[in-house]
Amino acid sequence: MRPLLRCLPLVCAALAAAGAGAGAAQEIKQEAQEPVAKVNVSTTRDPVDKSYRKMIQGMERFEREHAFAPHAPLRFQLLPRTPDVKMDGITLRVAGDTVSVPVPIGPDNSFVLPRNEQALREDAAVLANRKTTSMTWRALIRTPGLPPDTRRLGDLRLECRVGTEAGLVSNNSQLFAWLSNALLSADQVCNSLEGNYLFFADRPLFGVRLRAGDRVEDLPFNMLYAGGNQTPEMLRFCDCQVLLDRTYYAPLWDKSWPDDTLVEFDYMTAPAAQAAP
Repeated sequence: MRPLLRCLPLVCAALAAAGAGAGAAQEIKQEAQEPVAKVNVSTTRDPVDKSYRKMIQGMERFEREHAFAPHAPLRFQLLPRTPDVKMDGITLRVAGDTVSVPVPIGPDNSFVLPRNEQALREDAAVLANRKTTSMTWRALIRTPGLPPDTRRLGDLRLECRVGTEAGLVSNNSQLFAWLSNALLSADQVCNSLEGNYLFFADRPLFGVRLRAGDRVEDLPFNMLYAGGNQTPEMLRFCDCQVLLDRTYYAPLWDKSWPDDTLVEFDYMTAPAAQAAP
């Protein structure tokens, strides 16, 4: 995989040179005869903004693999990544060269992404009114009616597939690890012990337990707190930067745990409504 990365600039340079040599005369002739087309760009594109096309691809994967979570809807969610980010009053829009579509956001900063053919044609970006590196993005797939403080493993499996397909995770705990992770498909990430797709619980965690019928197991420490090996130097490259005590990995790859397995959370704190005055 790495030699391919190193060769890409050379390939691009060779193609550019060949194209320039072969078509230069024709291009000069056309430019003399035709006016240059102008495009009004309504927004400044940031290479780490989320791709609308990629997120639509994630939605299409959700539709294809809905059997993992047959009763759950799909939403996306914004979460804080740095201590100074304010998560209230966030606005979101799909922005292309000529199109701008507002996206309503719920109280939990989750949203449904609308489909827009013009935005797809213009390769639009999904933009929030915050610095791009101040937030992390996730798919949010929750089967209704589960017991309190639980998730369903099939929901998490589908979240991983949708989130990876949609290109939502742009940072990793290891410096520049995204160079190799960017080449991994959702199938590789979500079906491998080494996939390391990070989930966030609602509150800081003491522990996480799996329950499927009579089988009950606690997740080991190395599946909590982003693996338990973050250093101050590494932490700023992880999208768990301010949510480290809420992070966990799930055994998505382990088919001995069925999709209906409950993932139970032992929290450090009570929900906000139950907290002491």
